Amino acid sequence: MMRIEQIYTGCLAQGAYYVESDGEAAIIDPLRETSPYVEKAKSEGAIIKYILETHFHADFVSGHVDLAQKTGATIIYGPGAKTGYSIHEATDGEILKLGNVSIKVLHTPGHTMESTTYLLIDENGNDHAIFSGDTLFIGDVGRPDLAIKGDVTEKDLAGMLFESLRNKIMPLSNDVIVYPAHGAGSACGKNMSKQTWDTLGNQKESNYALRNNMTKDEFIKEVTEGILPPPQYFAKNAMINKQGYEAYDVVMERGMIPLDVDTFEAIANHEGALVLDTRNREEFIAAFIPNSIFVGLDGTFAPWVGTLVTDIKQPILFIADEGKEEEVVKRLARVGYDNILGYLEGGIKAWLADGKEVDHIKSINAQELAKKLSSDKALNIVDSRRSTEFSVEHAEMAKSVPLDYINKNMDELDSSKQYYIHCAGGYRSVIMCSILKSRGFDKIANIEGGFALMKSAGIGVASSSLAH
Repeated sequence: MMRIEQIYTGCLAQGAYYVESDGEAAIIDPLRETSPYVEKAKSEGAIIKYILETHFHADFVSGHVDLAQKTGATIIYGPGAKTGYSIHEATDGEILKLGNVSIKVLHTPGHTMESTTYLLIDENGNDHAIFSGDTLFIGDVGRPDLAIKGDVTEKDLAGMLFESLRNKIMPLSNDVIVYPAHGAGSACGKNMSKQTWDTLGNQKESNYALRNNMTKDEFIKEVTEGILPPPQYFAKNAMINKQGYEAYDVVMERGMIPLDVDTFEAIANHEGALVLDTRNREEFIAAFIPNSIFVGLDGTFAPWVGTLVTDIKQPILFIADEGKEEEVVKRLARVGYDNILGYLEGGIKAWLADGKEVDHIKSINAQELAKKLSSDKALNIVDSRRSTEFSVEHAEMAKSVPLDYINKNMDELDSSKQYYIHCAGGYRSVIMCSILKSRGFDKIANIEGGFALMKSAGIGVASSSLAH
């Protein structure tokens, strides 16, 4: 009997897949940690035969290398994939046997040159599902700007994607199930659905990029329109996935070292380590180690670290709620931040008990802000949301400084001025406040509850066609 399981990771909006038939399994687009796949196969009495990679992932470090070493499985990439480790470079149309089923290799370049869709053919020879990677999402298609090199432009890649979709995927039966690599929240597309799978027939009817009467020029224009620059860590993760990496178990062991207060402080001061505070934002605002950066584990933690910490080899120390330390190291490793030197044993309580200095961030609620605005229209309000959010609706007097690009846009802010900072709900604004605090901005306040509460407090809003 054929078995398919989607293993979805919400914080990365990523779908890995376990496919099994007659005691043989294939893992498609695995995350860095291998134990879920090894344990799944073991519990089912199956042997992992293949590790299928749809492309060189840019938004996470895949577990393919470690998984192959632990299981003896063969890593499969599509045509054109060149790596620093052993793989089977499949040919277009090649058939891979897995128990009583078959997997057909469909080379579908466009998102990247080596992008490949895997077509699962059941025991009866019927097309059952496609594992489409970043070629086809639910409601969208992959962005064509990540693999630009030499003379190949994003328009060239978009044209390839058009041909791949029309010639390889759309001719398949409407009842074929589409299993993509990502869902809503991923930066690998523009406007993905919250659904994590669908039938191809539904996508032909509802996905803008699969319109029957769409010309190639229309497709290229619509797919390349409104793409924000990719997070800076994307290119670095793609390179790690091509070249290989340090064993995950080694990274975990190194990162899980508990450090007493004095050792923690000494490493932070003398080894240039970044202090990352992963607690919830209310606790961080109240008391944190001076110059530490907040990125809460309860939000989209790894993508924000990847977006904001520009050196992927940056030494990192961290603070976490008790029992969450392993989760922090795991999520950092998923995006290639492997230089983790340990965590503060006992957390912020230990720091306080030792009499060490702490900092805090001032907060203001929406009602207080509205009252201030009634007497002073010149308040400096900073909107840290994405420019696309700002363009839909924003506070009338707000200045758009997206958190995503804060490292490039520091010159838009003046450390001598008072700023009131908000996002949609409070997570991103506290990250921005922590970054500004660490860079000498003392006159800042976080607007509690973000834009949603500002609107309900009667603060005037406007819309704009701003493109930051």
